Amino acid sequence: MRQLLEVLGFVALLQGVLGLLHEFTHWRVGLLRRLGLLDGYGVYASVTLIVPACALFAVAESRRSG
Repeated sequence: MRQLLEVLGFVALLQGVLGLLHEFTHWRVGLLRRLGLLDGYGVYASVTLIVPACALFAVAESRRSG
């Protein structure tokens, strides 16, 4: 279970960082840029992915010690 949480956290963190990279440098990276309904909200969507990624890492860490 903790490995699944870590993988999901990593994917969410990666896509959030790539989304921010796309917004600020206009490199064509990440999956968020492909979603048309998020046009104009890329920064918010990227931060929204990074926050749960940190929470997933915290939950995975708590599973490891318990």
